[in-house]
Amino acid sequence: MAAPTVNERAVAPGEGRTPVQTVTMVKALNMGLRAALERDPKVVVMGEDVGKLGGVFRVTDGLQKDFGEQRVLDTPLAESGIIGTAIGLAIRGFRPVCEIQFDGFVFPGFDQIVSQLAKLHFRSQGRIKVPVVVRIPFGGGIGAVEHHSESPESYFAHTAGLRVVACSNPVDAYWMIQQAVESDDPVIFFEPKRRYYEKAQLDTTATPDPLFASRVLRQGGSVTVACYGPMVKTCLEAATAAAEDGVELEVVDLRTLSPLDLGPVIDSVRRTGRLVLASEAPSESSVTAEIAARVQQECFYSLEAPVLRVTGFDTPYPPSKLEEEFLPDLDRVLHAVDRSLAF
Repeated sequence: MAAPTVNERAVAPGEGRTPVQTVTMVKALNMGLRAALERDPKVVVMGEDVGKLGGVFRVTDGLQKDFGEQRVLDTPLAESGIIGTAIGLAIRGFRPVCEIQFDGFVFPGFDQIVSQLAKLHFRSQGRIKVPVVVRIPFGGGIGAVEHHSESPESYFAHTAGLRVVACSNPVDAYWMIQQAVESDDPVIFFEPKRRYYEKAQLDTTATPDPLFASRVLRQGGSVTVACYGPMVKTCLEAATAAAEDGVELEVVDLRTLSPLDLGPVIDSVRRTGRLVLASEAPSESSVTAEIAARVQQECFYSLEAPVLRVTGFDTPYPPSKLEEEFLPDLDRVLHAVDRSLAF
């Protein structure tokens, strides 16, 4: 089964226009934010250059012009201030959406996220809700300089009280950003920046899959391949290449990293007996390590081979001239598949 081009949901207010259209992920995110702003006057968008400029990647292009400076706010260059202000707004009943320009810029706001945003609901015994979305473009592949190509998802997935999701295509981006805004829990929303300008057909009249649910994108009986974010396209391409040699890969897009939805992965591994995990993040103490441990516990008697992982290396992200050597690619995924089948 090919990757779906249609998710489901009722048409958003004001979306109007053409219900089926071909859009980039940037455009889909813009449309999703616009729908959220139109639907709920308590939604505000804030971040560095999100207003007049429309964001570094133009995800918020035109939103300040249409919704005004009180709902689409250009902030100072201070991530801790952005997150702290968003927490205050959320306590007062707003639903802030914060943009972190690049993944490596989130760390000045890390203390606010893990010490305050993640804990206020629990600390107040449920009396305080902090429905904040923190949008983070993540991953490599764009030839950027230092601090612009990180994969920090494991930090946040390890933090109790946060929800962590990663879209992989324009259709999911459109629906997932709206669902994240509607969530009463704080959501760390990862966007694969090297997939920003890839296109897919979006139908704005259908219903979405649940936000915290993984999904089988391609069925196969030889090896299960689980991935998320920027690696989803790579793994689908690997599945197409493997099929030419008679190897049918079952590709699962995890979509949610906290909470993990491993039901489709476990069901698949019980049929295939093999699992390859793919992620750009380093392997040490990572999301893929947690999935490998959980699958081993649940599928011990079904496994025909060890769970294998294809990841970034356990080094700081390299200079852009070397990033092709660092990033997992189709060949590395296929090599792991071959190793799994060799057992």
